[in-house]
Amino acid sequence: MTGSRFSRRRFGGLAAAAGMLGSGLVAATLLSPGAALAIDSYFNSNGVAIEGTDPVAYFTEGRPVAGKTEFTHHYQGVLWRFASAANRDAFAADPARYAPQYGGYCAWAVSQGYTASTVAEAWHIENGKLYLNYSKGVQRRWAEDVPGNITRADGNWPGLKDGN
Repeated sequence: MTGSRFSRRRFGGLAAAAGMLGSGLVAATLLSPGAALAIDSYFNSNGVAIEGTDPVAYFTEGRPVAGKTEFTHHYQGVLWRFASAANRDAFAADPARYAPQYGGYCAWAVSQGYTASTVAEAWHIENGKLYLNYSKGVQRRWAEDVPGNITRADGNWPGLKDGN
């Protein structure tokens, strides 16, 4: 992971973040002139998008559904899993329609100017687009002003994505 902004991930609190900053590699990277931290094109866990959850199912079933290893598709350098061949084929035909916004990073975090990981259970569809959040608690914050958060996130995302 590389780029000019520090991407907040699941650190489990201040102690973990402090421990991470204490490591020589991270400290050297953060303190090096011109060092850049970019984000992956899509947030993923071990190369699998949305923790292996089928992105099409959010639209067709209205809930997160675990994808199966026999129904996969590679998109933007990440493996996506699907509950069925039909869902895989629908995604392959139009990935922009089903892929989560902001590269699958937490939509609320992006609205605040940084990135964070997400969980499959904290999701929302607005105007035909899928948004994911870091947790159900963060999702409640997101829900307080969905249109405003989308406007802010849309403005922040290009710079975050490009590492500016």
